[in-house]
Amino acid sequence: MPKTSQVTVDIGGRHLSLSNLDKVLYPQTRTTKGEVIDYYARISPLLLPHLHERPVTRKRWPNGVESPPFFEKNTPAGTPSWVRTMDVEATGQQDGDHEHLIFPFVDDLATLTWLANLAALELHIPQWTVGRRGAIRNPNRLVIDLDPGPGAGLPECSEVALAVRERLAEDGLTAHPVTSGSKGMQLYAAVSGKQDAGVLRAYARTLAESLVQELPRLVVSRMTKTLRPGKVLLDWSQNTAAKTTIAPYSLRGKDAPFVAAPRTWEEVERGAELPGQLEHLQMEEVLRRISRDGDLFGQVLAG
Repeated sequence: MPKTSQVTVDIGGRHLSLSNLDKVLYPQTRTTKGEVIDYYARISPLLLPHLHERPVTRKRWPNGVESPPFFEKNTPAGTPSWVRTMDVEATGQQDGDHEHLIFPFVDDLATLTWLANLAALELHIPQWTVGRRGAIRNPNRLVIDLDPGPGAGLPECSEVALAVRERLAEDGLTAHPVTSGSKGMQLYAAVSGKQDAGVLRAYARTLAESLVQELPRLVVSRMTKTLRPGKVLLDWSQNTAAKTTIAPYSLRGKDAPFVAAPRTWEEVERGAELPGQLEHLQMEEVLRRISRDGDLFGQVLAG
């Protein structure tokens, strides 16, 4: 990426004016917007397939991560005409609550670059996809979100993740771990798409409550703050149709450019054995890894 404040680029025939490229978005590491755009360009062959047909909710930090961010679902004013958008009847947080939102769909590098230029550091997506005519399909992914409470971290998440992997395997599901780049981890498993979100949420809740009985020193299934210290919340509610999770390979708006990074089970096993063996990864580390390992999350697409 050129070391200039503004540049016009042609990406697949789409013309984009990229501004303030030298603006620092991560002060701790002096990471600039230009470097963020470069990261998303280099990771795009792996990231774009995971965004395919999923409406993208963005979390933007136009003034850098030390300033307050804002969530954005609808497409903003000034959205280029070539960005694919769709009116999606999204389910609200309350049962029976519906709202129509105009979401962008990130089909190509030009659209991804446009979002990065808006300082949309975090890209959040649902577990379901949308058909070409706007019909919402059943989820094709199950997500188990592992959220450590005070005094817990990736070592505790790793131990719980191994127990979840075993339970999912008993039901014929293959789990794929992602360190969130924030606090905890997510485990994903491809599912058939024959069940709606309510069925998957109920399944995840049953799994969580079962693991509370099996590992009471480590696992909680309720968000009650007094239950959280030293334990991992197995957040089954993330399978609710209205909720989204951070996309694999998305940056996070933390003090450094951490990434929601797919990991190997060998790494998770080491993380459960010794503190410090599994840590969150920054964008340059992720780029080095993919040249060696490819897309560790690709099997979720394959089913």
